[in-house]
This record gives sequence, C-alpha cells and structure tokens, in this order.
Amino acid sequence: MQGIVDAFGHARRNGAALPDFPGAIPETLVDAYAVQDAAIAAWPDAVVGWKVGYIAAERRDVSGDDRLLGPIFRRNLQQAGQATRIAVFAGGFGAIEAEYVLRLDADAPSDKLDWSPDEAAAHPATLFIGLEVASSPLATINVLGPRVVISDFGNNNGLVVGDEIADWTGVDEARLRVESRIDGVVVGSGGATTLPGGLRAAFAFALARSARRGRPLRRGELIATGNATGIHEIAPGQRAEVIFDGHGTITVDVEAAAPQAPGTVA
Repeated sequence: MQGIVDAFGHARRNGAALPDFPGAIPETLVDAYAVQDAAIAAWPDAVVGWKVGYIAAERRDVSGDDRLLGPIFRRNLQQAGQATRIAVFAGGFGAIEAEYVLRLDADAPSDKLDWSPDEAAAHPATLFIGLEVASSPLATINVLGPRVVISDFGNNNGLVVGDEIADWTGVDEARLRVESRIDGVVVGSGGATTLPGGLRAAFAFALARSARRGRPLRRGELIATGNATGIHEIAPGQRAEVIFDGHGTITVDVEAAAPQAPGTVA
C-alpha cells in the first residue's frame, strides 16, 4: 500500500506522469479506500469535499457500490471567475466534467450508515453549478477501473464552483440542463437526470459511504455529484466551457500541472 501512496504522491507533487500503476491493484473497493485514506493522511492539504463517480455494473464488486468517492482538497478548490485556470497532468489523464455541486449546510449524523435519496434531499444543503478537474498522473486510470481510480484521489485534481441554483429540491431535475464545450466545440450535453437516480441518489451515496468509512460529512463540505455530460478529455492549452441552462457558465483555461511548493494547508 505504501508504495502506491508514495508513487502517486511524488508524481502529483512534481506534476509528473506515471507509466504504470505502481504496484498490485487493490483487490476490492474497501482495499482501495484504505489506500486513499493513507494517501489523504500523507497529503499536505485539507479535504473540503468529495467527488462522486459512477461505477458501471460490470465493474462493481461484492460491496455492491454503484459509485465511488474521491477527495477534493482546499488548494484545488476555486470559485468561478473570468480567468479561471485549471491544471491537468501532462502525459497522464486529464478531463473536465460538468457537475452539480452540493454544499452541506449541517453536519450529517455520524451513526446513520444508510440513506435513501429522499432522506438525502431532506438534509440541509445548497446546490451550485460546477466543473470538476478529472486528472491523474496515470494515463490509464479509467481503463484500469474503479479500484485504481479510488487509489489516486478518485482521479480528481480540482473543483470550480459557480453560481447557486436556488431551492434545488423544488426544481424539476429534468429542467437542469448543461452543455460542455472544448475550444468552442460541443463535446457533450446532459443534465441532472444524466446521473443514475439523479442528484438525490448521488447525495445519498456520498452520505452513506462517508459514514461507513468513519468520515461522516460535515457542514461546509462539498459534493460533486457526478459527470452530467460525460468525461471530456482535455490537454494543456485548451479552453473549456460548461454552460448551465439558465444558471450560468463556467469557463476555464487549462495548463500543465507544475511542481507544488512544499507546505501544509490547514
């Protein structure tokens, strides 16, 4: 386990690529979360939220999980602006994903291990538009599957949060639509209903899996609920836009991940 943590940590700190997965792939999702927990403990930054990723039926294991979680770190969280820049690992994997992002407005109970979508919707939260930076030093991360994705921070390298969508539980999710463009070309379209079970199901999974890991979600944490138009590969030098119908646009310019300055973010 430690070899995996060290190799990904070194690559991420140095903006470098990895040619192969550094060791034996964890046998189960639970084993992969153990790697992720060790990597979080070793990483010099604070977790401010979690990305949710969908697991195709043929790639699930005995846990029965249809989704996975990866940490979002404070240093990689941005508010959308006119000149937002994001970083992907040159030689690794890089993509953008249009996201609907929930912010918890109250702590989740630590002893509640199962959540229905309706129970999740009843938990105080605010919805925003967003863009996930899906990037890893390992180019084949998605090909190798969810246990590898979990092992490297859920294939996350940042989150850009935009405007609020008011009264999200009262909005018909079919009306939440978004289009993704790269260099002006439409690469995907969809919305909240693109997510299996919609926003509520993604939120319920994040609440349940976090509690079962001993990391119950807290007030202020963010949940990126899953890719609403697809996973769109992108490279340094390109520009991406995610256009949320009636709720705003997020535009980002992509650069190559650079070596990080040492230090700890509290």
